[in-house]
Amino acid sequence: MRSPMTLKGSQRLREELEHLKSVKRPQVIQAIAEARAHGDLKENAEYHAAREQQGFIEGRIKELEAALSHAQIIDVARLNAGSRIVFGATVDLAEVETGEEVTYQIVGELEADIKQGLVSITAPIARALIGKHEGDTVTIQAPSGPRSYEIVQVRYVG
Repeated sequence: MRSPMTLKGSQRLREELEHLKSVKRPQVIQAIAEARAHGDLKENAEYHAAREQQGFIEGRIKELEAALSHAQIIDVARLNAGSRIVFGATVDLAEVETGEEVTYQIVGELEADIKQGLVSITAPIARALIGKHEGDTVTIQAPSGPRSYEIVQVRYVG
């Protein structure tokens, strides 16, 4: 199954992959070589730390390569869904009770980052928003209880 990913998100992941391959991987290989030069590997903490870091880097490289090879890249700027919310939409919401405004973009799972306002398509808030239009009100089950939001604006920017 191909998972959706924004063009911007795929570019960010490709940059991370390139950085891991061209910078981080050679650094950790060098660190392992230096630690090996110190002698006994059984009690060499530097060696074990470098090997552990190498495992994390190689794992992340495999994860990124797999995700990018199975991704369905969607250029959000080319979507023409009007005021209807679909994958890739940037949505301005106003909480009904407080009037507090938040902005989220609905993105693929691997590119989600709530601190940057990027919400995974599988997140409860994204599932509640998909198919709705500007002016609609949605209720989302938050950990603190149900919260209602009015959809202020929907836009599609790359």
